[in-house]
Amino acid sequence: MPTPFPDPTSAGTVIVGISGGVDSAVAALLLQQSGYRIQGLFMSNWDDEGPGSSDALGRHYCTVAGDYQDARQVCDKLNIPLHRANFTKEYSQKVFAHFLSEYSAGRTPNPDVLCNREIKFGVCLEYLQRLGGSWIATGHYARVAHAPEGSQLLKAVDGHKDQSYFLHSIVPAALARTLFPLGELRKSEVRKLAHAAGLPVFDKPDSTGICFVGERPFQEFLSRYLATQPGLIETDQRRVVGEHRGLHFYTLGQRSGLGVGGRAGSAAAPWYVADKDMERNALIVVQNPDHPLLMTLNFTVQNPTWLGPPPDLSAPFVCTVKTRYRQGDLACKVARRADGVLHVSLREPARAVTPGQYAVFYKNPHCLGGGAIANRL
Repeated sequence: MPTPFPDPTSAGTVIVGISGGVDSAVAALLLQQSGYRIQGLFMSNWDDEGPGSSDALGRHYCTVAGDYQDARQVCDKLNIPLHRANFTKEYSQKVFAHFLSEYSAGRTPNPDVLCNREIKFGVCLEYLQRLGGSWIATGHYARVAHAPEGSQLLKAVDGHKDQSYFLHSIVPAALARTLFPLGELRKSEVRKLAHAAGLPVFDKPDSTGICFVGERPFQEFLSRYLATQPGLIETDQRRVVGEHRGLHFYTLGQRSGLGVGGRAGSAAAPWYVADKDMERNALIVVQNPDHPLLMTLNFTVQNPTWLGPPPDLSAPFVCTVKTRYRQGDLACKVARRADGVLHVSLREPARAVTPGQYAVFYKNPHCLGGGAIANRL
């Protein structure tokens, strides 16, 4: 187990978020083996029978029902109680509404960040108190160091699975009551532990994407909620090469699904989304994956949140930043403008820095916090 963890004999009850996957199952297993008194909690954040849960052919994409049954089997195997909480109303108000608003504005949001802050480590903590829990634990790949002066979020040992990016905006008070048992492990080790313990989900595939989207085509899902506003697809020289369905269906750097291949007078090379002209409702595409329109050296970040005391930004602050999940750390300087917006200057240009996504700041393994990318400069 990673240290420092609270003493199991005095920690009280730990409520483990059991999702029905192998990671949360092993998180519960490790805590139980270390002597903690644990209970499971399965959270429902999306209505499996509501609008958008199936397509025109009746195919279902959200897996809540099946995941709950897997969670029950895990808790039966560990001989621990499993509670079930429905947070669909809170999720709709605090996460999904923001998700749609951002797409309507032409930005690309990351709902997983808001889900962690508002639901898993937000309203869920209030529910945890009703269950008599003192701590919450999840199967996230991250580490947290608890100390009298405050708790710190650290990257996981497994850099390929590290999820601190998605956890950067949870409030410090929530982090102080959180345990991440998998932070020192690699995914291969987690599956071996699950298999050795006879957990029924040891070989269950990892979930991908957002629950309410599932494996369906993303544009199909989004069109259920946002009206299509077709417009022209143009090159950076304003040569028309096609028509788009609506700017909110596309994101910077996107390559597939543009429908502009094989155009006369163009090279036989892929096209990439390079920009969105919101005023003209035009989608700008290029064929060079390293085109200047795709590369960014400076950008702004709005409404930053910090996991500890804010860094001293009276002068440019040197750190590293990730502008998307699984991106290598980018060296940067951060300065605060008079309006509170952060100006981030990268040492080297980065590709497809996307408004609406999150910029997350680090000092070596320590995750400092972050905020939404507002504009590329």
